Amino acid sequence: MSEDKPHQNLAIIGHVDHGKSTLVGRLLYETGSVPEHVIEQHKEEAEQKGKGGFEFAYVMDNLAEERERGVTIDIAHQEFDTDEYYFTIVDCPGHRDFVKNMITGASQADNAVLVVAADDGVAPQTQEHVFLARTLGINELIVGVNKMDLVDYGEDEYKQVVSEVQDLLKQVQFNTEDASFIPISAFEGDNIAEESENTDWYDGEILLEALNGLEEPEPPTDAPLRLPIQDVYTIDGIGTVPVGRVETGMLNIGDNVSFQPSDEGGEVKTIEMHHEEVPEAGPGDNVGFNVRGIGKDDIRRGDVCGPADDPPSVAETFQAQVIVMQHPSVITAGYTPVFHAHTAQVACTIESIDKKMDPSSGEVAEENPDFIQSGDAAIVTVRPQKPLSIESSQEIPELGSFAIRDMGQTIAAGKVLSVNES
Repeated sequence: MSEDKPHQNLAIIGHVDHGKSTLVGRLLYETGSVPEHVIEQHKEEAEQKGKGGFEFAYVMDNLAEERERGVTIDIAHQEFDTDEYYFTIVDCPGHRDFVKNMITGASQADNAVLVVAADDGVAPQTQEHVFLARTLGINELIVGVNKMDLVDYGEDEYKQVVSEVQDLLKQVQFNTEDASFIPISAFEGDNIAEESENTDWYDGEILLEALNGLEEPEPPTDAPLRLPIQDVYTIDGIGTVPVGRVETGMLNIGDNVSFQPSDEGGEVKTIEMHHEEVPEAGPGDNVGFNVRGIGKDDIRRGDVCGPADDPPSVAETFQAQVIVMQHPSVITAGYTPVFHAHTAQVACTIESIDKKMDPSSGEVAEENPDFIQSGDAAIVTVRPQKPLSIESSQEIPELGSFAIRDMGQTIAAGKVLSVNES
């Protein structure tokens, strides 16, 4: 990994069966991030199981398992290099429980590749993912129209999917100029690392060129340290090791830090990244670190680590702007679904619906409405049922977005306007 290239976090999003894992495997393979012999080994296994051709998806699954066994920090991340960037893939699984990962994933991603199958087009999850990407502040979207091999590389089928996705982007006010479309086959390798002869009607960029052309994100180093905790491990010889990703600011050895809302703190003794001890870590770095005097039961997933003299906010209530994606009936004051913010999941009550907004203009459409429903945008006041560390999206956008889940689905997403601290 060439650490001297600028770093990008890339979310791979889209419907479960549209080929995301295969695409991730293909990207890792084409950029030399998975050794040839590993692919060969998986190929043999796949063929023995009568799944020839699935070696890329296989590579991903097996790497995930191998990484899990090694308790490597955050199994969902994979890395690859292009000419311009070194990328960390924030792999967003497509299954029904994907949203928690998507929220912690997409809020971590600078840009995203949306995978849409040419033979299937926009599926319900495609809509959900695009909506979340938009709400969580993804800047640029590369749309890979995948499985072109299944539609005989037909230009008409490609154009049909492009127009469906463009309609979807308009619905969620995603600037369609910030989206580029590429006909690909992750399975066969078309238009990923080199131009495909099968799509001679297409003269745009291939996927790796599009990735190279993404704008470089500005790292939020001048904001105070905010590091949401993903897991807490006990490691022999070190002790308690919280792991997570630095969202903003810098973490240095010797810093006095505070974990909120657990309200524990101490001095940072060690920081580890990619299995090496480092003196400091900055935005985008996935780290494990040890803090003097902190035990395994003192802190938990969903805590946020920050400087002791500028600790993360803990909300008694907060005001937020939400967009309701899908809800079978109506949402009224008193409704208490689960809010997913960074790595935390906390039941929160919508205490009041303050304003209904016109989603296309952002103007106030109605003061204190009785209810909101699917398709509505609103400003609401929220009371967490147990302590929750969250920040205003204007001050620290990385910790200011959330999704609302109920009945096994994402019903709304939003961003925090202001925090009334407890």
